[in-house]
Amino acid sequence: MKKLNVVLPLMLILSMLLVSCQATPTPANDKLGEILSRGTLLISTDPAYPPQSELVENAQRPANTKCTSDQRTAAELHGFDIDVAVEIAKRLGVEPCFTTPDWTLIVAGNWADRWDISVGSMTITPERMENLYFTQPYYTTPAAFFVHNDNTTFTQPSDLSGKKIGACTGCTYDFYVAGTLQIPGETMNYVVTDAAFTGYETDLNALQDLALGDGVRLDAVLTAQPTGAGVISDGLPLKQLGDPVFFEYLAAAVDKASGKDPKPFVEKATELINAMHADGTLLKLSQQYYNLDLTTSAGEFDLSQLKQW
Repeated sequence: MKKLNVVLPLMLILSMLLVSCQATPTPANDKLGEILSRGTLLISTDPAYPPQSELVENAQRPANTKCTSDQRTAAELHGFDIDVAVEIAKRLGVEPCFTTPDWTLIVAGNWADRWDISVGSMTITPERMENLYFTQPYYTTPAAFFVHNDNTTFTQPSDLSGKKIGACTGCTYDFYVAGTLQIPGETMNYVVTDAAFTGYETDLNALQDLALGDGVRLDAVLTAQPTGAGVISDGLPLKQLGDPVFFEYLAAAVDKASGKDPKPFVEKATELINAMHADGTLLKLSQQYYNLDLTTSAGEFDLSQLKQW
């Protein structure tokens, strides 16, 4: 009996050790596994880019959130990009948490895993593909020039050649004014040349300067048509100048230099976005925020032409 009493505890200890080993989660060796294990999706976006994304005034932060104190919860942001990001996180089964780094940091890559994905109306370009992987586009948007309501000098975009044009620094509108923009699937027609460009942190800042109407700072701003239309509806004394000058495909982006293999995550995010196209979720959001269908063409984009891997 004494011998059995010694063996039994040893067997129990070994059994407990085995159960403990089985219960310990396997360390995630790719970005998707890391996100699922963490239980949160870290998303970079712009806090001042309506109707795509903006802060919610006096928002109540949920008490049970997994987001850290330096991250924003879904309740604290609003907009088309925000809703798309929230839906991606929902379909992954994790909580969305948002960061708001400078745009130039996002497009430069080498995020050091400070966030997992950018859902911030980023256009697919060859330059950005050097540092980032792209998902299936979730919408398209026309780019247009805007001028002050009082302006009677300019009647079409080509009249802006040699004039003072503002746009976001390091974005597609910056590259278009410089005559260097390339977008897969699009043929560029540079109708404005030799412009004096002024870069801004956000499109909204450029549009606010244009609204001053003194003609000293800016003659025009190039931005997304829905963004210009949005500030006009909010009361800025601006108007669109002619037709859009190009269309862009906007997608979620993931850092190629992630410390964890990002490819399974990019593939999963693309799968989810395609499902959101198929079930009408993206179309519904587009109609909610823009009263337009900006998503169908994005769903038809041939992602394989990018040859990302």
